[in-house]
Order: sequence, then structure tokens, then C-alpha cells
Amino acid sequence: MLRKLNSSPSIRHFLAHNRKKIRTLAHPFDQTSRFPLFSPLNSPKIQSTERGFTDISMANQESASSSSQGHKYTNRLATEHSPYLFQHAHNPVNWYPWGEEAFKEARKRDVPIFLSIGYSTCHWCHVMEVESFENEDIAKLLNDWFVSIKVDREERPDVDKVYMTYVQALYGRGGWPLSAFLSPDLKPLMGGTYFPPEDKFGRPGFKTVLRKVKDAWDSKRDVLIQSGTFAIEQLSEAMSVKAESYKISEGITQSALHKCAKQLAASYDSQYGGFGTYPKFPRPVEVQLMLYQSKRLEEAGKSGEAKEYLDMVLFTLQCMARGGIHDHVGGGFHRYSVDECWHVPHFEKMLYDQGQLANAYLDVFSITKDVLYSCVARDILDYIRRDMIGPNGEIYSAEDADSAETENASGKKEGAFYVWTSSEVEDIVESHADLLKEHYYIKSSGNCDLSSSSDPHNEFSSKNVLIERNSTSALASKLGISQEQYLEILGECRRKLFAIRSKRPRPHLDDKVIVAWNGLTISAFARASKVLKGEPNGTKFYFPVDGANPSDYMGAARKAATFIRKKLYNDQMRRLEHSYRNGPSKAPGFLDDYAFLIQGLLDVYECGGEVSWLAWAVELQDTQDELFLDKEGGGYYNTAGDDPSVLLRVKEDHDGAEPSGNSVSVINLVRLANMVTGDKSDQYKRTAEHLLAVFEKRLKDAAVAVPLMCCAADMLSVPSRKQVVLVGSKLLPEFENMLAAAHASYEPNKTVIHIDPADMEEMDFWETNNADIALMGKNAFVSGKVVGLVCQNFTCSSPVTNPSDLEALLLEKLVRAA
Repeated sequence: MLRKLNSSPSIRHFLAHNRKKIRTLAHPFDQTSRFPLFSPLNSPKIQSTERGFTDISMANQESASSSSQGHKYTNRLATEHSPYLFQHAHNPVNWYPWGEEAFKEARKRDVPIFLSIGYSTCHWCHVMEVESFENEDIAKLLNDWFVSIKVDREERPDVDKVYMTYVQALYGRGGWPLSAFLSPDLKPLMGGTYFPPEDKFGRPGFKTVLRKVKDAWDSKRDVLIQSGTFAIEQLSEAMSVKAESYKISEGITQSALHKCAKQLAASYDSQYGGFGTYPKFPRPVEVQLMLYQSKRLEEAGKSGEAKEYLDMVLFTLQCMARGGIHDHVGGGFHRYSVDECWHVPHFEKMLYDQGQLANAYLDVFSITKDVLYSCVARDILDYIRRDMIGPNGEIYSAEDADSAETENASGKKEGAFYVWTSSEVEDIVESHADLLKEHYYIKSSGNCDLSSSSDPHNEFSSKNVLIERNSTSALASKLGISQEQYLEILGECRRKLFAIRSKRPRPHLDDKVIVAWNGLTISAFARASKVLKGEPNGTKFYFPVDGANPSDYMGAARKAATFIRKKLYNDQMRRLEHSYRNGPSKAPGFLDDYAFLIQGLLDVYECGGEVSWLAWAVELQDTQDELFLDKEGGGYYNTAGDDPSVLLRVKEDHDGAEPSGNSVSVINLVRLANMVTGDKSDQYKRTAEHLLAVFEKRLKDAAVAVPLMCCAADMLSVPSRKQVVLVGSKLLPEFENMLAAAHASYEPNKTVIHIDPADMEEMDFWETNNADIALMGKNAFVSGKVVGLVCQNFTCSSPVTNPSDLEALLLEKLVRAA
């Protein structure tokens, strides 16, 4: 499905001053030739017949020569690693990957470039491929008049950012597939998203677009090039803001946090949960903001307002867990819901959603101690372990929304893998069919009828997307059985559905490994290893939750981090690569790769990992500062700026489906500054302060667009962050229990440090980076015990050696702090 993006605040500010001028320059055609954004989300239903595309989730990609066997066409994409590019390797379009060979060819032929950007699990990207890129007539137009380049946005987010920003600047929104026309020197000439092959609904078809661009290039080239140059110049200025001072103005951090929470609360859907209307995207940064503000209000004695915000989060996460956006049979969450009630989803599953949502449910469990939330966190992480992890611990990127209904089907349909007919359910679960049908609102006519937006084109007639609409306790009582018996029956029914579903043709797996998304997921696995130790003894789990020992999740975190260290990190250069599939991609690591991985490594360390993970995080932060930091203007650019083919170097601020690298970096810097001392600690704080000064106007005027940055700004302003220091041998059984106690409560302004004075590697690290911790390790050590201390405002509590005492001490200090 085409993913619609609204423009970020910085782009909207730019639009207010320059859109008219850019659009006038960008379209030197008559009115009938202009190319409004064609979005399937806002247009009449477009019918298309999709065919199965090559699934290359094999261990080793075939060579170009062998892959061409049995195909009429083979182009340069046959040698690429990206699953998305390889899917187009046998189009009649003479595709090039992004690179100098394509640019040189465009200059040599003196023709414009057609740039198509998408990703392997994008529904409307597949539609445009079938309708246009497999059409020999359209391919001939592209081959004769243009040099065509195909880009995987997940592999080259830097390239995507340039031209998506341009399209957003023209139309106020954008999405994928992204279709752009460039000059041979890569300046944008015109752009849009999906185009149907022929004119329809009063909008130009792709053939018309190609002819109009060709005519304009031949007759009005100078104006086109002028427009592209102007657009890039103006966008570059708008997207690389600089700070006017080295610190953010007094009071803005608190006001931004308050304003953002108020704006989110005003958009809260009290009937179905979530913030805003349909389509509903999980945006975990909103949950983080509301939980953080609730905590701060509680500390300030405003318990009533704090509870209101917390209740919004609880209800939202409950509705999501009950809804069809949640895969009740296999675990994990789909990308978004097309309706307001979280029922009918767009069925793709993205890794970056899974890690962030798992963390959100873990946070709420640590506040409420309700196993409903811990089980959903487990459900997500168990899905990842079952379906998304490679043989060496690497975590894959995504699963497609589309799949074939049968093995011999010629096409694919969205959601085919996940939906059920009533008769299928009856055949599979037999005697429990009535129970399951009532529990998941399964009907013979299909259940996608809860909203007019759920299935407006009747695509899911007679099909059911599982959704829970009644309470488990009420349904169990109705049947006269205990709730435990009821849950056991449900779990066994889900297991049977899973077994049958596993025999269906699977959605395409994008087995590309992206460092940034692995970082987000490593964080969740690491935190789960300790937070879930707070589940009551005897807690029962039901399929698809595995009921694993929480320590197993730390193993997954370490394996994923180890894979990145071995395969995607150059120890000598101290640099990351962005992604991996049968080898590292051609793209270097970007800001998000560094920032999100550092976050994950800090969580691995704080939750019990070796000090080597913390040392690597410090090393990565040094490299991040070297490559991306604007030392004079403040803030981090998204790229290192050493690739001349990437025309925009952006300082991203928007916290959307993924948080911005700048927001995560502030939190990383605050955490690191509280682990080390001296000049390094001071430098971390200065860098964070300067960064926030860059985005002061955004925090002041558009706080709702940067919820995580609002939290980060407040974290930096907190006078004294708590430190929980554990001293003792990590081989002692009590070490894990003390760590679990340290992580038992929700406290975002807390740092956990552990030190074993007998471990020379640890002592060397702390003596170099924080002599106070090294001294504390020596002085507080008690043989055969793990000693815990809570430090704040340059004083430490009396030592404790019992996990319950440590938990009580933390709660006591929280009360005092309030």
C-alpha cells in the first residue's frame, strides 16, 4: 500500500514562503499538464492484477547470469543485494542502481533521469511494477527517453530524503512509491508518487507524464533546471538550521513537554484509543511522551492529571492489542489500521514498529504490573525470534502485506496470509468453533464491517480479520468455565490456526539487516530480559507467547549486536555500514544507525551486558560526533556529507513512525554524561544543549511533531539523574535479581551501572572513564554479595543487598523526590 507522509514542520515552514515559486518553476506546462500527487489512499479504487514476484530470501543470491535463465529480460539490478532491487531485475525497463554509471549515462545521452524509490514490502510499489514497469510499451518510453534508476529507500534513506522532501515541498505530502524526474546532475524536475499507466479519475497516467516531461525537457529545459536548482538551494537552507546560541532558552523544555502532552490529549480518541483519526499508525514516541509527562506530573504532586494521561496510554495499548492490527495468531503488529478502531490493517510488518512497541508495552507493565502488557511485549519479541531472526542472530527488516492465496495462484492479495473464513475456522478448531468465533467476532459474511473505512471496496467479503470485542472474563463466565480454562482453549485454538496458516504461501520476507532497526529491537530484547522478571511467579502463557525465560531475550540482543559488530563495523576506521544482505550494502552508516544502535548498546549494558558493550557505545558516539555533528551550528546531520550525489544534508527533527536521530542522540548523550566524568561528560552535555538550541523554535511552536525531543529536552534539564550502582560478582545468582530490581519501576531519569571489582576489563574502563565508580566498586565490595546503592545529588544511600530492599529504596527516593 502507498504510505502517505505528511510534511515535517521544517518543510511546512519552507512551503509557506516558497511553494508558489517552486511550483511555478517546476511546472512550465499548461494547467492540464500539471502532475498532482496521485494517492490511492484518496482516490477511487484502482483495480490491478498482481503477479508473484521473485522471493530471494535464500542464503545466497544467484549470479546475474544464472538469474537470467527463464526470463525474457535481465537488467543491472540482477547483481544487487537489495530484495527490492532484485524484484525488478527482470523488468523490460533498463534499470540502473543509484550510482555513477547511471549518472554518466544520463550525461552522455543528455536525457533526464527517472528515479523510482520504494521498498520490497510496499503494496503500491508492486502495483506500479505490474501495471507500468512490466509493460513493454511503457518500458520502451522509459528506455528511449530516460535513464531509469531504482532505489530501495531502506537501503538508501539519504537519497530518498532528498527527493521525498522535494515532493512534500510541492504537494505538502508524499509516499511510496516515489516517482521523480531529475536532470543529469540530479536536480529534481518534477515528482509524484504512484501513477496508473493510463489517464483516469481526471489525473494523468504514467504514459502522459512521460510524454509531458520529455516535451518539457526538449522545449523548456532551462526553466526546468532553474526550478530544480532553486528548489534544492531553498530546501538545503530550510533543512540545515543552525542555533543562535549554545543553549536552549530558559523554560522552553518544560513548556514544550506540557504543550505536546496537551495537544496529544486534545487529539485522543476516547472511543477507540490512539491519537488522531484514521488511518491509525502506531507512533510509540507519542506513548513515550505521555508516559513521561504522567511521571513528571506525579512527581510534582498532580496525580489526577498524571492518571488521565496514563489512562489514555493504557486504553490505547489495550485497543491495539485487541485489534486486527495485532496478529493474534502469530504475534507482532501490522503496519497500521485503515480504520479508526484498529481493526483492518495494512498487513505488512516492519521491524522498527516491533522493537518500539515492545518497549512501550514493557514500560506500561513496569508501571501497572499487569501481565496483559508483559504478554503483549513477549508476543512481539517471540514473533521476531520465530520469524525474523537469521542464523547468526541478525534481525530482518520486514514481511510483506501481500501473498498468494494458494500455491498455484498467479497473483497476490493483501492480507491473504492472515484472514480467515468462518468455515475454515469451523473445520480447524471443530468443537471450539463457536467459542473462537464469538471471541474474535468471526462471521460467515465476513467481519470487516465495524467502520465504513474498514473495507470500502469489499475486498474482504466473507473474510475475517481477528479482533477481540468482548472481555475474556465475561465470555468465560457466559460458558461457565474459569478464565484460565478459557484462555487455555483460546491458546490451543490459536496454535491450530497457526499450524494451518504456516502451510499457506508466506508473504515475502525482506531479509535485509538494517543497523538502525536492529538497534531499536536490541533495546527491547535487552530491557525485556530484566523488566519481565517482575512477572508474578506462576504466570501462565498461551500461544503464540512462548513463555521463555526472560534471560533468553538478552541472548537475542547480544547475538544481534555481535552480528553488527562482526559484519557491519570496521574496527580500524570505527565506522558502521548501513545494511547487510549477502554482504554489506554500498551505503555507509547514517545518523540513525549510530544513534539507534548506541541506544540499544546502552540498554544491553544497563540490563547486565558486559562493559565492552558500553565501551563500544562510547566509541560509536565519538564517531557519530566526528561524522555528523555540526560543531559550529549545532545538531546532527543525517549524512556524513561526503557523497556528492546526495544533494541535501538534513538535520532531521520529526519524531514519526521512527524517532529522529537527533532526539535519540540527546537521550544517549544524557545517559553517557551520567556514566562518565570529567571533560567527556561535560562535552556530552554541551553537545546535547547545543543540539536542542538548534530546534528551539520547533520545540516552542510545533512540540507535537517532536514528542521524543520534548522528553529528551526535559531529561537534560533534570538537575540530578539517579544512579543505581551494583557492586559484586556477576556470576552470583543474586546479581540477576538485583538487576531486575533496579529495572522494576518506570523511571526514565535513571542510570544503572554495575561493576565487578575482580574483573580487570571493567576496572580499567571505569578507572579511565569514571574514577568515582571504580572507587565505589572497591569500597562497597562484599564477598559473596551483590551490593546496591542509589545515588543522587552527589550522595548515595546506605548499601542494600536484598532485591526487595533495592526496589523499596528506589520507590522511597521517588516519593522524596516528588
